[in-house]
Amino acid sequence: MQPPPVERTTFDITPSQLPQYADELLRKGHRIALVAAHHDDAPTAGGQALRVVYLFLAGPPDTRTELHVRLDPGRPELPTLAHLSFPTGRFEREMRDLYGIVPLGHPLPRRLVRHFHWPKGWYPMLPDAGPPPPFSEQEGPYPFLEVEGDGVYEIPVGPVHAGLIEPGHFRFSVVGETILKLKARLWFVHKGIEKLFQGRTVERGLPLAERISGDTAVGHALAYCLAIEEVTGTPVPADAQRARALLLELERLHNHVADLGMLCNDVGHSILNAQAQRVREQLLRLNDEITGHRLLRGGVLLGGAVLRTLPDPTHMRNLRDDVRQIADLALGHPTVRDRFTGTARLPLEAARDLGCLGYVARASGLVADARTAHPFTPYDQSPAIPFHTSGDVLARFLVRAEEIEASTALIIHLADGLRPGAVCTWPAIPARRTPGSGVGIVEGWRGTITTRVELAADHTLTRVKPVDPSFFNWPALPVALADTIVPDFPLTNKSFNLSYAGNDL
Repeated sequence: MQPPPVERTTFDITPSQLPQYADELLRKGHRIALVAAHHDDAPTAGGQALRVVYLFLAGPPDTRTELHVRLDPGRPELPTLAHLSFPTGRFEREMRDLYGIVPLGHPLPRRLVRHFHWPKGWYPMLPDAGPPPPFSEQEGPYPFLEVEGDGVYEIPVGPVHAGLIEPGHFRFSVVGETILKLKARLWFVHKGIEKLFQGRTVERGLPLAERISGDTAVGHALAYCLAIEEVTGTPVPADAQRARALLLELERLHNHVADLGMLCNDVGHSILNAQAQRVREQLLRLNDEITGHRLLRGGVLLGGAVLRTLPDPTHMRNLRDDVRQIADLALGHPTVRDRFTGTARLPLEAARDLGCLGYVARASGLVADARTAHPFTPYDQSPAIPFHTSGDVLARFLVRAEEIEASTALIIHLADGLRPGAVCTWPAIPARRTPGSGVGIVEGWRGTITTRVELAADHTLTRVKPVDPSFFNWPALPVALADTIVPDFPLTNKSFNLSYAGNDL
């Protein structure tokens, strides 16, 4: 049994046509999923030809529309879409930093990815970029917006933080304890993931995809595999599809459980956090039994999946009951509930305008889930999609707690009838050996992950563009924190729990 059919459309357009096509798609309810620049061989003209791909998604039914825009390599520029779509404007800034492609008329043309100590005029994704040149004195200070007035002062936080989190700089403009404005500065750990994919075989690309963001091994690996399977025409057995869906829900479980505990910890209820981490440890040990890795690496294969064992339904229900009790204790505690309620509200309109995904979007009333909009398996038991409308820390807590309930039920359902072992069609079924592209879409635990790949005729990777939901959700954090107080920052930040690694590839 195969998943529902996908409607795919591709338009080759000129730069001048881009705003019209994009505006029409956005008005019809499509959203921008990614923007990816490419360097194509152009043997007739010699050298390289620049091409930019805009991927728009809608569903259900699963609809995917690509706009391909070819540029003049001698003058790489195109009209900005920032006035139509905020996330597209950020993709344009990322593309300018890495490729040197200029979005004409962009309202915020300053650097996004490349910090000011990166050499001017060096674009790392260009084929002739070469090794990184020596970093010298930076061009100038980062242009933070300064908020002035009586009693206004700044609090810088980071980029180095206590604990194990990755670096990010947050600058607060405050009066007393009230936050007037927060600016987040990220991209301190640019790893060159997209460049590392180029030239690899599809098999060698999978371990890299699995490590894009350590807590999302299943989500990113699966999005990559789905894209490869599409371009190669590789079918995936029904049992493997179910196994993949099961792994995806296990990943959702251990991350959500950890977040529930740490949200309690951020309001001083360390005992509930200890209990949540106890449950998470049981889930991590279960992950290790099922895949041989505590974070579920190795479970998703090209063309299939492998399970060493299956989760016991009784054990899963007991873990669910444990989490339910922890959540009830948290929400029954007046201090915890008071600190969660009304804190860092993200209105529905802001979530929609920013393009938010996952539990951040669903906590603000924006109901979107790739499992229903872009299913990779025919879920015969539709996943429940909890949502709330208050957009505060309480709503983000509740969405997680309710998703844990839904994921547990789905895991028990998916495991019924599966058998341990590998179910895989790669590379037994001959795959197409022609150049092409494919897209993989997965509802990871943070939200929708989209990966687009292009293959050469010899099945080496010419371009891989993964997009983690954190790229869409990071701009919402400062919006939610406006007019809150400085002590709310750790709690709010944890309620979003965004990935630095997934954001900065």
